[in-house]
Amino acid sequence: MEKREGDNCTIDLNTAQSIKPRRNTGNLSNLNMDMQVTSTPEAAALFSLHQAHHFGEFECSSEQHCKQDLFPKWHLPMKIASVISFLMFIYTSLRDVIYPFITRKENAFYKIPILIINKVLPVVSITLLALVYLPGILAAGFQLYSGTKYKRFPQWLDRWMLSRKQFGLLSFFFATMHACYSLCYPMRRSYRYKLMNWAFQQIKQKKENAWIEHDVWRMEIYVSLGIVGLALLTLLAIASIPSVSHSLTWREFHYIQSKMGYLALLLCTVHALVFAWNKWVDVNQFIWCMEYFMLFGPLLRQPVERFILHFNLFDVLVFAHFFLLIQCF
Repeated sequence: MEKREGDNCTIDLNTAQSIKPRRNTGNLSNLNMDMQVTSTPEAAALFSLHQAHHFGEFECSSEQHCKQDLFPKWHLPMKIASVISFLMFIYTSLRDVIYPFITRKENAFYKIPILIINKVLPVVSITLLALVYLPGILAAGFQLYSGTKYKRFPQWLDRWMLSRKQFGLLSFFFATMHACYSLCYPMRRSYRYKLMNWAFQQIKQKKENAWIEHDVWRMEIYVSLGIVGLALLTLLAIASIPSVSHSLTWREFHYIQSKMGYLALLLCTVHALVFAWNKWVDVNQFIWCMEYFMLFGPLLRQPVERFILHFNLFDVLVFAHFFLLIQCF
């Protein structure tokens, strides 16, 4: 026996050495009790509730699958994007394929897979990006009109505002597709044939240098603006990921989505403006009665034909912001 003063207890060393570590039987007892109770209806109901809570999103019956909506927040953005894409595809095909075939008997149907699609993509992308920020302007105007910020928005505006994230992601998707299609231009066989034809014409005309200064500057500027605009759209798309947005403060998230979003819209708009260059004063750009819209060319700073939609939306956003700023003074 050995007695310790501070512990007020007597410890038998031989007995202590012979003691084996005890197992924690708490889990086993709980398991035994669970196994005994599983036969009751209450335990079965709790087990089914546990299964539904943890696996209901992935293991559902066919009836539950039929009842669930497929991407409910994407319905409105997908419908609008589809309608705009279809209309722009029809118009661009009529202008660049059907019109040359009817007037000059020129077969340009090979342009549809890449060239026509690539002309549709940037228009849809900038339009959807403008539709991301347009409902905020309308909501601010509605609050000014009603005189209070506590009045509920109309249902259509509320649904539109809840779909802004989906509009932005679709805009980023179309912009990325536009960049990929643009990078494929030199790979096309038709481009190689045209390049050889241009070289032959230059030799035939005995031109040693085919350098066009303003055309070079135009392409350098609009490509650079497009790269920066796509980079900003990528940053906006990454910031909208839930794991990333939850790690940001409200001020940081608002700065990225608001300030940098408007900057991306501005750069993409200027990118399209520089690409058009001086086409809005070229009469040959206006076909099939489009010359009657020439009066609106200086106002829109662009051909009315292919770029009218997103430039009108951009002008609406600019004028609406200017009007809202006036109200602050």
